[in-house]
Amino acid sequence: MANKRKEKTYWPYMIVGFLMVGITLSYWTVKSASSIPVQESNNYMMKYQQADININEILKRKALFDSQYKIKLVDAKKAILELENTKRAKSEEVIVLTKGNNSFSYIIENVQDVSKVKVTFLLTRPHSRSEDFLIDNVLFEKGKYIVSNLSVQKAGRYILQLKVKIGDAIGYSEIPAYLKP
Repeated sequence: MANKRKEKTYWPYMIVGFLMVGITLSYWTVKSASSIPVQESNNYMMKYQQADININEILKRKALFDSQYKIKLVDAKKAILELENTKRAKSEEVIVLTKGNNSFSYIIENVQDVSKVKVTFLLTRPHSRSEDFLIDNVLFEKGKYIVSNLSVQKAGRYILQLKVKIGDAIGYSEIPAYLKP
C-alpha cells in the first residue's frame, strides 16, 4: 500500500476567522451608532415630520408672505465669521452675541394692522434642541418687535429663528449667530 500523506487544509479556519471578524465589526458598528444621540431638526419652527408632511402648504404661505412683507433684524452687531474645518475656506455674516443677556429688534415692513400679527421667536443651536429658548408672543413696542432678556452662556454657534403669521401668510427668518469663547 502506498503511504498516503495527509495534507492539512486551512480554509475552514479562514472561514471561521472571517465570520468572527464580520460579527465583531457588526457589533462594534451597532454599538457605536446607538451611542450617538439623534437630534431632531426644527426647520420652520416645527418637528421635521410635520414640516415634511406639510411642506407644500408651508412654501405656499411663505411665498404669499414674501410677496407682501419683509422681515428685518435691526440694531444688531454683525461680523464676518471664518468657518474652519471645511474643504474650502468659507465665511458668513453672523450676529455677534454677548455672554449674558441679549436682545433683538425686528421690523416687519408693509404691515397695516399690528393687532393681526403673531410673532414667535426661537433661539436654537444648529445640532441640538436641548437648549432651545422659545418666545410664543413677541411684544410690539415703539414700532419694533423686541425680544429681550435672552441669557446666552455657552460659546458657539446659534440660530435666531423668527416666525411671523399675518392671516394666511407665514414668514420665516433664520439668521446665524455666534458667541465667542
